[in-house]
Amino acid sequence: MSLIDATGLTVRHGDHTVLQSVDFSIDAGEIVTIVGPNGSGKSTLVRALVGAAPLQAGQIRRSPDLRIGYVPQKLHIEPTLPMPVLRFLSLPQRVPHDLAMEALARTGVADLAARPMSGLSGGQFQRVLLARALLTRPNLLVLDEATQGLDQPGSAAFYRLIEELRETMGCAVLMVSHELHVVMSASDRVVCLNGHVCCHGTPDIVASAPEYRALFGTGTKGALALYRHDHDHHHDHDHDHDHSHGAEH
Repeated sequence: MSLIDATGLTVRHGDHTVLQSVDFSIDAGEIVTIVGPNGSGKSTLVRALVGAAPLQAGQIRRSPDLRIGYVPQKLHIEPTLPMPVLRFLSLPQRVPHDLAMEALARTGVADLAARPMSGLSGGQFQRVLLARALLTRPNLLVLDEATQGLDQPGSAAFYRLIEELRETMGCAVLMVSHELHVVMSASDRVVCLNGHVCCHGTPDIVASAPEYRALFGTGTKGALALYRHDHDHHHDHDHDHDHSHGAEH
């Protein structure tokens, strides 16, 4: 069962067409990454999928039990505001202490509960944002460039955490990223976007696709190979999802 199934999405900003006739779906439990150059419409697609951007054409069907946890690209908190982590998790509505602590534990930062938000490192801050997204017990976790500003080891650790959460919580994950080498290694499927869907399929198929290489250059396949890890296990959803379509137009 698809959590989100979108067909023919067209989004314009004024006279500028940002997305043209985009088809997209994500199934329960899978990790899908959207990649593309700057200005390709990645964030616009995510906003359209979650209902935050109006469509000029197309339709989106969402599962009736869809629960989204959202990790934004960045969030500014006034540095002079003495807001501890636990208080932040209870905005805009109060969260029971045990639920907040459970979410922080899941993201590996339970020891930061009393720390002021302004005193966190970039990686700690993103893990707190992720913990906040988990409070809704989502079956779809959406991350929009969630590791921007982190160094490469920090990004890799963050994506390993995302994979662990998928395993333990069974949630699907939709990621937008420019960090091709790290992100694609963690994905079941990759959608390459440039105003329209250039190609999509498994990471290896997309990395080999001429459309992808035209956008990102030929060196990226080597970078992907460095970080690729083979899944020697199978997820329950694999048998009912068709991965055979490869890089289609």
